[in-house]
Amino acid sequence: MVNRQAFVAGIMSSGASCPSEYSTELGPHGPIKGVPYQRSNIDINITNHYSSKVYTSSSPIVGDVTITTKRDVRFDSIEIILLGSTRTRAEGINSPAEIAHTFLKLVMPIPTSTYPVPRVLENGRTMTIPFNFVIPNQLTIGACNHNVQTDQVRDQHVLLPPSMGKEWEKDDMAPAMASVEYAIKARVFRQPNVGGKRVRIMEARKLIQVLPASPEEPPLNITENDKLYCMYKKKSLRKLLSSKVGTLTAEAIQPRAAMLQPNGRTMTSAPMAQIQLKYEPTSSQQLASLPSITNISGKVTAHTFYNSGTVPSFPNMGNWTADFATDKRGVYSTSVPLPKIPVVQQPTWQQHNRSFDRRDSGYASDFYQPNNTSSEGETTPGIDTENRRFSPPLSKKKKSKSQSPIYFTSALLIPISLPLLRRTFLPTFHSCIASRVYTISLSITAATSNASTTFSLTLPLQVAVEWDPEQQEQQQVDGQGLPQFESLYGPGSGTGEIPEMNEEEEMAAAEEHLRPRVIGLPPDEWYRERAERQREREADRLPGPVNDEQPEVTLEGTTGGGLPGYGEAILAR
Repeated sequence: MVNRQAFVAGIMSSGASCPSEYSTELGPHGPIKGVPYQRSNIDINITNHYSSKVYTSSSPIVGDVTITTKRDVRFDSIEIILLGSTRTRAEGINSPAEIAHTFLKLVMPIPTSTYPVPRVLENGRTMTIPFNFVIPNQLTIGACNHNVQTDQVRDQHVLLPPSMGKEWEKDDMAPAMASVEYAIKARVFRQPNVGGKRVRIMEARKLIQVLPASPEEPPLNITENDKLYCMYKKKSLRKLLSSKVGTLTAEAIQPRAAMLQPNGRTMTSAPMAQIQLKYEPTSSQQLASLPSITNISGKVTAHTFYNSGTVPSFPNMGNWTADFATDKRGVYSTSVPLPKIPVVQQPTWQQHNRSFDRRDSGYASDFYQPNNTSSEGETTPGIDTENRRFSPPLSKKKKSKSQSPIYFTSALLIPISLPLLRRTFLPTFHSCIASRVYTISLSITAATSNASTTFSLTLPLQVAVEWDPEQQEQQQVDGQGLPQFESLYGPGSGTGEIPEMNEEEEMAAAEEHLRPRVIGLPPDEWYRERAERQREREADRLPGPVNDEQPEVTLEGTTGGGLPGYGEAILAR
């Protein structure tokens, strides 16, 4: 079993409530196991907390822990922590493989002066200990210390995952085999013997729901090996069982991320799926009727990946359920229909003449033509990460002699609205042992006057959570934000103003600072003058200090910017 902890100590903001106690009773000859104390309470109280409250990055969690006992209880220490952990269970041949990964542990320092003297929880008296936590923006590097294939995987693993499991009011589409929990725990310890192991005599736990803020990631580099996605489809238009009317090609562009508010209940920006269409009629006789879109339907699918060991790569890329995988892994997928997508506007077809197309081998065609000659053939070439478009290789397929000299292209825009009233959409995340990604499946029906076809595409969709503006403003007010550069390095008495300099002044200042300086011995005249003064003092027998004052000189014997003190060191030798 793998168990990793990212330990961070410090005072942060928070609160909670839940009673629970585990203990043994002390008799005259030592502890009597199995005899519980009378009912005692340890409660975690969070300020302004309610069951459906959602915390995000930089959210404060302030509160206190109250302990009330029905008899005197001796203790040694009290611990209050904010704990984040991931648990997975993968089914195996013999038995399920379970794993727990603790990725976050924030410890609230408790001053010694808080404890009573002697350290005894007295009967009927309530002890109150305040705590203060802040949800961090990301984890420490120690939270992910296993081998990964790329630095991008490591960057994703040190981001906070969202709460996943049964605590949400609406279904978060998570299986029982994977869960992410955030909890505030309060524990009371006693150490029976000096140097012995501490015994936990009381404990309380309060679960909280966390949706950490996450940035929009660049589009995926999807290839034909990524079985989860289908970004390209080519279908034939036929008159029932008769001859083919034309060929319709659809190529999808990955939509932007669906951004949610910090509470996860509202979308702040709806993504737009863009489908590039290309229609190639079989002959000029089919130019009179161009395809029109008659129906669009879709669904969003949540894919939850879980593993019995650490994951070194992104599970949504490649083939996750490959037979050669040595560890126990699984994926749970569940779909929700998208709200009805109306066909607001028909595609505007633009005519192109093949005789004017460029034939240079250095340029690819507008659409990728796979080598698969089947009308149902599909492929997913690479994606240009900057423009979210495909960058397919040049097709080597020979053109048919009966191919029409004219083809048409168009773009179809499809708005995507997530059903937030029925489901809880967690942000896309990748952790060491569990991940959550989303796909959008679109089914589009196109028809001409005498033929129709339906093609399906599967697009990746990132769900992200925006930063809470109130938390950012609070950080600036409290001084927790990063200081401005000018406030640290600006000249003057903290004005933060940097004098403006033109290019010539900057070059002159650099030349003055970097000009060469050469140190040399004093000239002969200096030695002669010094010797003459010494002879005069000896002749007059007048005591007085020798004037060892020397100029700064260069090797050429001229005075000028030498290093101070260097000449005195030479003469002293």
